[in-house]
Amino acid sequence: MNAFPTTLPGTNAEVKMWAHEHEIEPAALQQLRNIAALPWVVGVRVMPDVHLGKGATVGSVIAMSQAVAPAAVGVDIGCGMAAVRTSLRLEDLPDDLHPLRVAIEAAVPVGFAGHQHPVDPTSLGMPRNEFRAEGWGRFWDAFDDLDPRIQDQAKKAHQQMGSLGGGNHFIEVCSDDDGAIWVMLHSGSRGIGNLLAQAHMETARKLPHNDGIPDRDLSVFLAGTPEMAAYRRDLEWAQDYALRNRAVMMALVQRVVGAHFEARGLPVQWGQTIQCHHNYVAQETYDGIDVLVTRKGAIRAGAGDLGLIPGSMGTGSFVVRGLGNVDSYCSASHGAGRRMSRNQARKRFTEADLVAQTAGVECRKDAGVVDEIPGAYKDLDSVIAAQSDLVEVVTRLTTLLCVKG
Repeated sequence: MNAFPTTLPGTNAEVKMWAHEHEIEPAALQQLRNIAALPWVVGVRVMPDVHLGKGATVGSVIAMSQAVAPAAVGVDIGCGMAAVRTSLRLEDLPDDLHPLRVAIEAAVPVGFAGHQHPVDPTSLGMPRNEFRAEGWGRFWDAFDDLDPRIQDQAKKAHQQMGSLGGGNHFIEVCSDDDGAIWVMLHSGSRGIGNLLAQAHMETARKLPHNDGIPDRDLSVFLAGTPEMAAYRRDLEWAQDYALRNRAVMMALVQRVVGAHFEARGLPVQWGQTIQCHHNYVAQETYDGIDVLVTRKGAIRAGAGDLGLIPGSMGTGSFVVRGLGNVDSYCSASHGAGRRMSRNQARKRFTEADLVAQTAGVECRKDAGVVDEIPGAYKDLDSVIAAQSDLVEVVTRLTTLLCVKG
């Protein structure tokens, strides 16, 4: 029987956790207490991948009444996952996947980079995916209505559409339990989403109703105010940007993978793409109360919802199906979660450790990604086991190739 959820004692709003208190770093526990102390918070739910974040904890689901805290969404607005099953089988893959990784890296900019010339989604058959061609014009036209502080970023936002970013973002080729090959990726709203988040967090900190809260980084906007309206407008645009960014990237990777195997006499068919945000806001109702739910490092796991829970470069990922547990605000973890900071990982591990821990995976194995070493993350199997009442496993994905920024 699952031992979760547990309850964090001594908080104003109820904090239910799918993790043991002693397993969570003290600074993250304090963050959770600070969040629960905000007068607008109805409840907090803590996922098993919980760890310290800026202002709000990563792996937290926060239900607020008539308010929202930008820090409870995070600076990478709309960050999330996408995956699609292919017609390829494990036995179809060549022994050496390095040429395929090089081809993907040539098609999708990583790190801070963007495309030299913005991608034309219609050239990728995007109407076949989530977006119709005419919708792109309306989407970009809305840029002019965003916060004035980011208006000089239009060119960069266009160029970064369809790019990966760095940190824990990735593109992977994986095999599932049945030997089918999947393509999966993790990315968000790139530089424009970060700048929008930072701008609104700065605005929120200056509002007088946030005087006296435990942590100014948790400053909120209140419903019915111009500041809230402006944030919700920009937030929804950035969430859309992130969704479109993953769709464009997936189309680019599909084109590369398709060409790579068609040249070997293996035409590739593609299944339906699974998409899920894990840094976002949604209007939902629990116990008859309408709330704004922020998921920061958490996915929606409503009954039947398909989701993706990745591990790290060497540990694979899971495709899951939500069980609709209202106790967790219909949520689940967004990944394994870090068990040490990037600086700690760089001090503790070497390139040789990275080579050992990513054995059998075609990926970068240099100093630039040591902070993403599997040893810096929590055990994925334990994280999945802790939320057996939140999701059921559809299949496990074993990492074969990983592109990192």
